[in-house]
Amino acid sequence: MSDFPNKLIAATRTDGLGGRLLAIVNAKCLADRMGCRFGFTWNSQAAKTMEFHSIDPVETVFSAEFIDRHWLGETVEVADFSELGRARLTRASLEAEARRTDARGWICNDFSALELLREGWAKDWLPGNRVARWKSETFRTLGFSDAVRAMFDAAGECRFPRPMVALHLRSGDVVRGRFRTTLVFGDKAIPSTLVRAMVSKLSSKGLATLLIGQDRPTLDYLKSQTGALLTADFGADRIEDQTLKAFFEMALMARCRRIYAGTSVFATIASVMGGVPCLKTKALFSGARAAKIVLGELEAHQSDYHPLEAAFGYQSAFRSLEHKISSARGRDILEKAHQLDPENDAYVLKMAVLHFREKNYAAGEALLKSMMSRQFLTAAKIPLPVMQVLTVKVWRNHHLAKDFRFIFDAAKAGHPYAAVCAAHILSAALGDRKSALQMATISLAAEPESALFQQVKAAIQSASTT
Repeated sequence: MSDFPNKLIAATRTDGLGGRLLAIVNAKCLADRMGCRFGFTWNSQAAKTMEFHSIDPVETVFSAEFIDRHWLGETVEVADFSELGRARLTRASLEAEARRTDARGWICNDFSALELLREGWAKDWLPGNRVARWKSETFRTLGFSDAVRAMFDAAGECRFPRPMVALHLRSGDVVRGRFRTTLVFGDKAIPSTLVRAMVSKLSSKGLATLLIGQDRPTLDYLKSQTGALLTADFGADRIEDQTLKAFFEMALMARCRRIYAGTSVFATIASVMGGVPCLKTKALFSGARAAKIVLGELEAHQSDYHPLEAAFGYQSAFRSLEHKISSARGRDILEKAHQLDPENDAYVLKMAVLHFREKNYAAGEALLKSMMSRQFLTAAKIPLPVMQVLTVKVWRNHHLAKDFRFIFDAAKAGHPYAAVCAAHILSAALGDRKSALQMATISLAAEPESALFQQVKAAIQSASTT
């Protein structure tokens, strides 16, 4: 008899509430359809080190029965499991893999896992609306605690004044925290500087707007300017526990006709919960149009926004317009962002790259020299903060990977600070330490007495021998 029904499909994410819940929904939906077991881990300590996340213990979120049946503990031994990646899935393919290995089952943490599911060996992907329906049905089978269910009930009793749409203003680590220096995460958040125009357009369609976000002063300001409603208007501020408050807010969003959000998983879970569409801002404005609206809003009202909210507005506009405007215009936008967020090294790097693209190597080199010299005087530690930002890896690639070649060109043209950056890219990001040493040598040839250049070369040589 096949042992396949005893294999586990497990969700083991340790990030925020939305990410954990979506992984659990995907894993349980897949397990139910494959005819095998479902399990999940839940580690409340992991989120306590995250500046913008709050996760309660498992018994606060789920019922005792659900925990007893499906909880695998704080963690599992990852080596005991295979991992479901980005390959197509069928029951037959999983059964075949189960026969080839002794693994306990599969870890299912990829948010696209269900979208990769196929029936039989059909050539076409399953329809997206069917997958969305499966997710909503599976969410209703999760065994939540009485406290969480009370949040669902409270949200269900709220009366909306007229047809409502939700607008999720995820801020947190993307706008205020460490991910603001990783420019590819910008799509996760809607710029607060776009909200006035969004609410106006939705209002013209007879729709009220519910704002959900993480920064109360920003929400209060936007309410005063647009007349949009806040979750506080429905009693959210009376909920002291932040995780329970999050469930209440997701349940309110789930009752709206549709949700507008970035790629935040929090909004995705609300969409799954209510079976309502979750749309991007491009459903209202094109990227170029949204960027122009944001820049106009900042020109008129920049001082009304928190500096980091305004800086993110400039960042979002730049990302939308980067390849549609001149390098000079791009640098102008980035300079405004950097003035508001002077600790964000990504802005200086992008400004330098825009100079390098025009082969104006001296101007880009001057930006790098100023920043790196200042950081070395302060910390004297390799890699410098700007070097670390340069080689941040996101998913399967580095967030500035498309800019690497312009830095290499400047380095080959003999500019020592560009060469230091190139050396770090080659060593830390690409693993080519031979070429990295050649770049470090270019820097030292230009300034043999530079302690910074000496330390960079020594660090590469040390890495080469380990």
